[in-house]
Amino acid sequence: MTMHELQKILRDGESETVEFKSWIHTTNQRERAILATDELVAFANAKGGTLFFGVEDDGVITGCYNYDTQKLIEAIYERTHPHLFSDIEILHHPDGDILAIRVQPDGKIYATSQGKCLKRLGKNSKPFYPSEMSHVYSIHQTPDFSRRIILGSSIDDIDPVFLLSLKEKIQSRSPESTLSELTDSDFLENLEFIRKENEQYVLTIAGLLFVGKESSIRKFLPQAEVIYLHYSSEDSLEYDARMDLTLPIPIVLDRITEYISSKNSISNLQVGLFRLEINDFPLRVIQEAILNALTHRDYQSAGAIYVKQFPDYLQIDNPGSFPEDITPENIITHPSVPRNRLIAETLQRLKYVQRTGQGVDIIYRDTISFGKPYPEYRISDQSVSLIISNTTEDVDFVRFIVNEQERRHKIFSLMELMVLRFLKDYPRALIGKIAKHIQESTEIARKCCKQLRSENLLELSGREYRLSAKSYELLKNTIAYARNPSIQYLKARQMILTFLGKNPFITNEQTRELCGFTRTQARTTLQKMCKEGTIVLTGARRSSKYILFGSDRT
Repeated sequence: MTMHELQKILRDGESETVEFKSWIHTTNQRERAILATDELVAFANAKGGTLFFGVEDDGVITGCYNYDTQKLIEAIYERTHPHLFSDIEILHHPDGDILAIRVQPDGKIYATSQGKCLKRLGKNSKPFYPSEMSHVYSIHQTPDFSRRIILGSSIDDIDPVFLLSLKEKIQSRSPESTLSELTDSDFLENLEFIRKENEQYVLTIAGLLFVGKESSIRKFLPQAEVIYLHYSSEDSLEYDARMDLTLPIPIVLDRITEYISSKNSISNLQVGLFRLEINDFPLRVIQEAILNALTHRDYQSAGAIYVKQFPDYLQIDNPGSFPEDITPENIITHPSVPRNRLIAETLQRLKYVQRTGQGVDIIYRDTISFGKPYPEYRISDQSVSLIISNTTEDVDFVRFIVNEQERRHKIFSLMELMVLRFLKDYPRALIGKIAKHIQESTEIARKCCKQLRSENLLELSGREYRLSAKSYELLKNTIAYARNPSIQYLKARQMILTFLGKNPFITNEQTRELCGFTRTQARTTLQKMCKEGTIVLTGARRSSKYILFGSDRT
């Protein structure tokens, strides 16, 4: 490990795979071995991880002394059942030596020799109870969790009704495919849903999640649950409808999509001679958001997927962090990194998705095209949340896009849509700011702007891009310029900053009273100011407050 890598770990702090332990505040080698054993057992029962001895909880290096690495790894080995192998690396830092002790998961369940079984959950190690250990997944030399086999499973864990339904879906969605004509065993082997182990068929994780019986999913993978909650009021702490699903992926998708769609309202927008229907939550957006959650969730995490429907927005909470180095700032353009590749490949073969990783593009495209706020990703230590608003707050932009696509006889790319929307909200911008917004390089952003300029939709004023006179006129004809969202936002922003100059915080309700906004307009404005780094959100739900960035409370 390089010093640069170490500094980043120290800066980021403890996580699902990182633990800091003080060496100087322990009294003897026995106590250190016990501390190390507990944390490494928890890591081994989860995703693996590294214990850094010689580092305090706040990341300050206090170092290790009088250590014997051989005795330490032997003590860890002797104090675990089955015996746990670990690696130690000595990191020589100017502030003191650090012992980095690593373990990797191998599909086994580990405990201490005293019978203590732990599992890593976020930044802490929690008890790992027997009810959670009824399933054991063989790593079978693959990093793809969905391809791992389930020891103790058999053909009897397959539901023949779900198997038949899956064959019918393939036949209807992909008529050219001959998969549905295969025998059941050949069909399942072709999809890698079953595998022979010691002359007996066992299921893979993906097999269980596509054709497994409900009772078998609960037995072997109880965390593969999706919970739908409906709230009649955004401020309500209690849901008025609940649906718990531990069923195969296609069934979960169909049921939740159907339930959300049944509560969808439709608004009509006149565009020329045509009437455009706009759903609260477009069908494709719902499906792609749920498919993404089911494909990319961390199935080794004990948490369920939560789908929460509020009057103004849909929130999907997914266990685990983003795969590898994906962040909200690069999620649109980062190459797809399926955490569960076999699940992703199966959904592609079923034509639920056209290509792996396209879901985020569709979610952004449809929300922008229908004049809705951008989808928002929020990250915590244990989950990723996606928030999708149902409000169409920019109908003039919707008309503009529909008319222009009809005129040019082709659909705008997602990049073009984002550029046009950005320059409608922010009348002038340098190419660097545009590139950051569309999550592309400056060169690619400039090519996109050049194409839009060639169609007379953008113009260049000095070094700044802006909508052309033609675009402005098309937008102006649909709504008075005085009500242009960018002007409205700038006025509201100034009023909010003035208010915060005299008061310690502002709430959504106070913003509505101050600016004459609806609840959604107030939330969108406050979120936009948060993204700019002007204000910061504190609290949650009813206790949500916004304060100035850099104030004593941040």
